[in-house]
Amino acid sequence: MTTDRYLSVDQVAELLGTTARFPRRLIEERRIRYVKFGRHVRIPESAVEEFIASRTVEPIRLRRAGLRRAA
Repeated sequence: MTTDRYLSVDQVAELLGTTARFPRRLIEERRIRYVKFGRHVRIPESAVEEFIASRTVEPIRLRRAGLRRAA
């Protein structure tokens, strides 16, 4: 059993630096895992971490040798 913290929509919005509208849209479009407790919606902290990790873009490294071609 995981010891996940369950975050409110407002807490997730604050964590992501967005308004509450963004996490609500993620929930509505089923792009993030969530749990319903009666009328309350909570998002597991691990779901937020997975969401961030799956959308993280790693930088590419350019090869300097390819940039110095003679004309």
